[in-house]
Amino acid sequence: MVELKDRAGEVIEAGTTEFLTQCYELYRSPSLGSLVKTVDESIEQYGIVYNATTASIEPGRRPIARGKDETREEDIYNSSPQLLKLLRTEFNALVVGFREGEKIYHYLPPRPARIHSFVYLCQPEEIKEFSRSFDFLNILVGSSLPVSIEEIVAASLRQISLVQDEPHSYLVAAGKELAVLLGGEFNRLKSIISKIKS
Repeated sequence: MVELKDRAGEVIEAGTTEFLTQCYELYRSPSLGSLVKTVDESIEQYGIVYNATTASIEPGRRPIARGKDETREEDIYNSSPQLLKLLRTEFNALVVGFREGEKIYHYLPPRPARIHSFVYLCQPEEIKEFSRSFDFLNILVGSSLPVSIEEIVAASLRQISLVQDEPHSYLVAAGKELAVLLGGEFNRLKSIISKIKS
């Protein structure tokens, strides 16, 4: 059962391969590589956070510097409380699997997430269950994203390893799986491995 405190935001844009979430609180995006989920009537979709932004709520209108006469960053928000309503934090999540009933599938779900679906941070036991199989790495490695795939793969493995009983062993097993997936792409493999070493 998901709890209110685990809610990160709401889906505001969705497609077959990813969903965009607006956070309820400014600057409260999950960490890069975090596993999140959105819950539909019968399907829970899992996504890996690959990008986060904070910007003006009005497209094309950029925030302006306001802290020239302030001593602390918090003072800017204290003297201009309306800023909290004029800015928004959003994050993108790449869909890497779904749960239907009791079974987890490590491939794309039959339909996109619904707009205004709640997005939750996955809890340790759920992350462990999801990551028993490395099949989600197929989607990550094969993705075309506006950020470095190697960075996202490494970030997700670092995040997932934090909840494992034996984090180092998990990362070693993940490295072996990546060696198979990436075949002769030694530089990509080396880049990921160098970022997940503990």
